[in-house]
Amino acid sequence: MSLAVEKLLVPKAEYPVPPAIGEAHQDLKIAVIFTSVESTLKALQAAGEMASSLGARINLVVPQVVAYTLPLESPPVLVQFSEDRFRAIAAQSGVETSVQIYLCRDRLETLISVLDADSIVVLGGPKRRWPWWPSFWKTPSLWKTKEERLAWRLRLTGFEVLFKETE
Repeated sequence: MSLAVEKLLVPKAEYPVPPAIGEAHQDLKIAVIFTSVESTLKALQAAGEMASSLGARINLVVPQVVAYTLPLESPPVLVQFSEDRFRAIAAQSGVETSVQIYLCRDRLETLISVLDADSIVVLGGPKRRWPWWPSFWKTPSLWKTKEERLAWRLRLTGFEVLFKETE
């Protein structure tokens, strides 16, 4: 795992700067994990509301998985393209947002190693669709989406995870 890009993005001009609050919350961090564009925008909206009321900072963490057939330093998507894409996504949060893109082989392992233990993790994902076939009900692991499974695994490792469903 290696850090490819880390940019500090400032809020849009029309958003007011949150009032200063006590020293206890100044180091509070909210980590939003990129899953998909729509889900991440929903998670960023929720994180923005929390961050503005708590005086916290938002880190948009993007684990970009690189296939084993490619060198870790040369992902299939150019880093500059990813940086521009996530800069536009982070600009919609309304508060100061830091974007961290990690090139990795295993998304969960990377997230566990880079997330702060005391940070709040916000993760977005699609609403679960319940299929009609009976074999589905015999396999509980199928009851969750991949985003819900990621949130569940992060909770098992000790992180406080807030899951936001999208339509």
